[in-house]
Amino acid sequence: MTVQHFTPDGMLQPVPYHHVAVGTGTKHVHVSGQIARRADGTPVAPGDLSGQVAQALRNTAVGLAGAGASFADVLRLTFYVTRWSPEKISDLMVGVEAVAEEIGLRLPLPPASLIGVEYLFEPDVLVEVEATALLD
Repeated sequence: MTVQHFTPDGMLQPVPYHHVAVGTGTKHVHVSGQIARRADGTPVAPGDLSGQVAQALRNTAVGLAGAGASFADVLRLTFYVTRWSPEKISDLMVGVEAVAEEIGLRLPLPPASLIGVEYLFEPDVLVEVEATALLD
């Protein structure tokens, strides 16, 4: 399977993600929204957006691996962030950059959306990450 990420000339730059992904393959992998919890349910990084982003991405990597995929196969990421405001972008990106090498997430990111929400799962959950990948 091949996933090609790129940003054509004429699209907003610089952004921390590519605008376009083209994938060829037949097996779709959808990883549901992952939050900053360990497998036993223990919260990770309460009150810390960067720490929660990092753990949610680690959990996303585990979900991808379970399906035989990796971040190299990801077509799209979606971040849901509670009580979003633009000044939180640096904390979000610190979390991404902190684990990118560890989990094999290339920067810039695949096409991504960031959606501000009022509330997620439980009051201490600040971020949720979903991934869509494509395999042969």
